[in-house]
Amino acid sequence: GPPEPFGGVPFFGELAKMFQGAGTGAWDTARQLAVQLATNGESEPNVEPVERLAMEQLVRVAELRVADASGLNVGGQHGLTAEITTRGGWATRTVSDYQPLLEGLAESLARPPTGVDDDDPSAAMFQAIFGMLGPALVGFTAGSMVGHLAQRALGGYTLPVPRPVDSAILLSVPAIDDLVEEWSLDRNDVRLWACVHEVAHHTVLGVPHIRERLTGLLDRHVRAFRTDMDGLEAQLGTLDPSDPSSFAALQQSLGDPDTVLGALRSAEQEELQPELAAMVAMVVGVADDLVARIGADLITTHDRITEAIHRRRVTTSASDRFVERLLGLELDQGQYDRGAGFVAGVRERAGADGLRRLYESDRMLPTAAEVDAPGLWLARIDLPTD
Repeated sequence: GPPEPFGGVPFFGELAKMFQGAGTGAWDTARQLAVQLATNGESEPNVEPVERLAMEQLVRVAELRVADASGLNVGGQHGLTAEITTRGGWATRTVSDYQPLLEGLAESLARPPTGVDDDDPSAAMFQAIFGMLGPALVGFTAGSMVGHLAQRALGGYTLPVPRPVDSAILLSVPAIDDLVEEWSLDRNDVRLWACVHEVAHHTVLGVPHIRERLTGLLDRHVRAFRTDMDGLEAQLGTLDPSDPSSFAALQQSLGDPDTVLGALRSAEQEELQPELAAMVAMVVGVADDLVARIGADLITTHDRITEAIHRRRVTTSASDRFVERLLGLELDQGQYDRGAGFVAGVRERAGADGLRRLYESDRMLPTAAEVDAPGLWLARIDLPTD
C-alpha cells in the first residue's frame, strides 16, 4: 500500500490510544508520543559527562569560526550555551521550541470542513470526525512529526526553522554517532561538523529581520490549510457509515502523504509558496556556505562528511517529505542548489561583503526573482533610498 505518514505510525491506532488518555492535555501527549517515536519506546542511556564536555568545547570552536566568517555577533553577550542530549531529549526540547508553529498547524488541520451538505450522511460523518479529532489532532500531529524528525536529526536545525531567541544549541549524540557508523566517518570530525552546522544556522536564523520574515511566512503557511469537503471526497473517497470497508479505504488514503496534502492545500498557500521557498533557499544557501568555508579549512575529512550529508538529503523518505511539506518547506535538491546558486552569484560579483548586506535590514532580503538573479538583487540594494 502507500507509505504511511510519520514513519509508519498507523493513524487511527495512535489516535485511539490518545483518546484513552486525552485528559493529560495535548502538549503532554505530544511530548510523550514524540519521545516514544524518537526512542522506539526504549530507554536511552544519558550522555556521559566527558562526552558532553568534549562537545561543548567543539561548540566554542564553531562559535569563534562562525563569528569570524559571518561578521555577526554569534553568542550575544554571554556566548552560546549547548544542550548535548539524546534523541528523547531532542524530541522533548523540539516540541517545546516548535509549539507556536505546531499549534497553528493543528488548529488549521482541526478546523471543520467547508462546503458541507447538511443532508449528506457521509459529509455529516466527516464533520463529526473532525469535531472529535480537534484536541487530539494537536498532540498527534506535533508528537508524530517531532518524533519522526528526532530519529535522524543531528542537531536543532535539521530543518531551517527558527528556534526561540537565545535558545541553547541542540545536539543529539546518538544520531551523530549513528551517522559516523553508517558512513564509516571520523567521529571527532563529524561532531565538529555538526557543531559548525548548528552554530551557522543558529546565527543566520538569529538575525532579527531574517527570523521575523521566515517565522511569519511559516506561521501563515501552517495556518492556511483548508479542508474543503468536495476536495476531501475527491481525494479520500466517500465515507459510508453503513459500509465498514469505506473506513479501511479512508485509512489507507490517510496513509498517503500526497493524498492528504492534496485534500488540504489552499489557494493562500499556493500564493505564499514562491516567497517562502525563496526565503528558505536563501537561508540554507547562506548557512551552508558558512559551513563549507569553515569546514574546508578546519575539518580534515570535510569532503567525505559533505558527501554523506548530501546523499542523506536526497534519499529522505516519504515521511520526511511529508513533515517538511506540512511546514511549507520543500527541501529537495533543487532548493539547496537554488540557495547555493544565489550565494555563488553574489560572491562572484561582490565577494563576502556582498553577502553581509543581507544582515543589514529587512529591505535587504531578496525577492523570489532576485534569489534566481543575484545581479538584480545587488543592483536594487545599491540604489539610493529615499
